[in-house]
Amino acid sequence: MNALDQRAATRHGWRVAFASGLASYVDAGAIAGTGTALVILQGPLGLTPGQIGQMSALLTVMIAGGALIGGRLGDRLGRRRVFLATLSIFIVAALALMLFPSVAVLYVGLAVLGFAAGADLPVSMAMIAESAPEDKRGKMVTFTHVLWMAGILGVIVISIFFGNAGVLGAQIIYGHLAVVALLAVALRWGIKESHLWTEAHNRPVANDAVDEERVDLRSLRALFAPKLLAPLAATGLFYALVNIAANTNGQFSTYLFVNVAGTDVATASMLGLGILLLSVAGLFIMMKIVDTSKRHRSFTIAAVVAVAGLAVPLVFGVTAVTLVIMGVLGALGGAIAGEPMYKIWSQELFPTSHRSTAQGITIAFARLVAAGAALVTPLIISAGPTLLFVFLIITSGAAYLIGIFWIFRMRTFLKGDGGVTVTQDARQNVAG
Repeated sequence: MNALDQRAATRHGWRVAFASGLASYVDAGAIAGTGTALVILQGPLGLTPGQIGQMSALLTVMIAGGALIGGRLGDRLGRRRVFLATLSIFIVAALALMLFPSVAVLYVGLAVLGFAAGADLPVSMAMIAESAPEDKRGKMVTFTHVLWMAGILGVIVISIFFGNAGVLGAQIIYGHLAVVALLAVALRWGIKESHLWTEAHNRPVANDAVDEERVDLRSLRALFAPKLLAPLAATGLFYALVNIAANTNGQFSTYLFVNVAGTDVATASMLGLGILLLSVAGLFIMMKIVDTSKRHRSFTIAAVVAVAGLAVPLVFGVTAVTLVIMGVLGALGGAIAGEPMYKIWSQELFPTSHRSTAQGITIAFARLVAAGAALVTPLIISAGPTLLFVFLIITSGAAYLIGIFWIFRMRTFLKGDGGVTVTQDARQNVAG
C-alpha cells in the first residue's frame, strides 16, 4: 500500500471510529445521565431509594440483553444494518423519557433505552476494529472510550447548568442523548459494510466444518471450543469485575455526593468535571502506549493506582474530598487498566466470524453483574458505605489479576497485537 492509500485508509478508519464510537457516548450518557436524572427526579416524582435501585438495575440489565442479541445479529446480518437500527430505537426511547417524565415512563423508557444502547455496542466495536489500519487499531478502539468520557462530560455540563432546575434538567439530559444518537445515525448512513465481515460471510465452509478462523454463521460451536472459550471466559470475568466499580461511579457518584457527602447536584457535577478531564488525559496516554510493548507494564501500574483510589473513602470516610481523590486515581488508573483494555482485547482475541457475538456475550454478562450490584447499592449506601468500598476493592483487584496473569498470556487473531506476549504456555494452548 502506497503512502496515498495509507492516508486514505487512516482517514476512513477515523471516520468509522467516530461514527461508530458514538455508541460509547450514548451508552455512557444513558448510564451517567440516568444516575443524575433519577437524583433530580427523586423529589418531583417521589422516587424511593428502592425505586432508584430498581431503575438503575433495569437499565443495566437491558443493556446486557441488548448486547447479547445485538452482538449475535451483528455477526449474522452485518454490522451496518444492525447499528443503524439500534440507534433509531434509542432515539425513540430518549424522546419518550424527555417528553413524558413519570414513574411508569421511566421504567419502560429505560428498558428500551438500555436495550438499544447495549445492542449497538458490540457491533460498533467490531466495525471499528475491522475498518482500522493494522498499526492504529488499538488507538482507534481506545478512542471510543474518549467518546465514552465525552458522554459523561455532556451530562456533567448539563447538570452544572440545569442540575438544580428540577424536571427540566432531566428532560435536557435525555433530549441531548436523542440529538447525539440522531447525529450518529446520519454519519453512519454513508459507511459501507465491514469488508472483513463481508469476506467472512461469503467464504464457504466445507462439509459444515467448524473453524474459528472461518465464518460459520449457523453455529456457535467454534466460540465455545477450547481455543476461544478461554478468552471468552477471561475477558468476560475481567470486564464483569472491573465494571462493577466503573458502573457504580457512573450511576451513583452523584448519589454519593448529594446523599452522603452533602453537596448538591450542580456542585457534584462541577467536581466530576475535573475528574473527567483527568480521565481523558489518561486515555490519550493509553492511545500512545496501547500499540507498543509498554502495554503490560502500564496496565500493572494503572491497576495499582485504581485500587489505591478505591481505598481512600474506605480509610478516611466518604466526604466530597475523598470522593474526588478516589475519582482522580480511578480516572487515571481506569483509563489504562479498565474498560478501554477490555475493548482492545475483545477485538484481538476473537476471529471476525464471532467477534461481535463474543463481545455481546461478555458485555451482557458484565452488565448483568453490574445490574445486580446497582439494585442494592442505594440500600447499602443508606445503611453505611463501608461495605460497598470493600466490595469494590475486592472485585477490581480480582479483575486486574485476571488481566495480568491470564489475558496477557493469550494469542491474538488480529495482527499488530501491541505488545501482547505469546508465552510458551500460550503457544502450547494454541497448538492444542
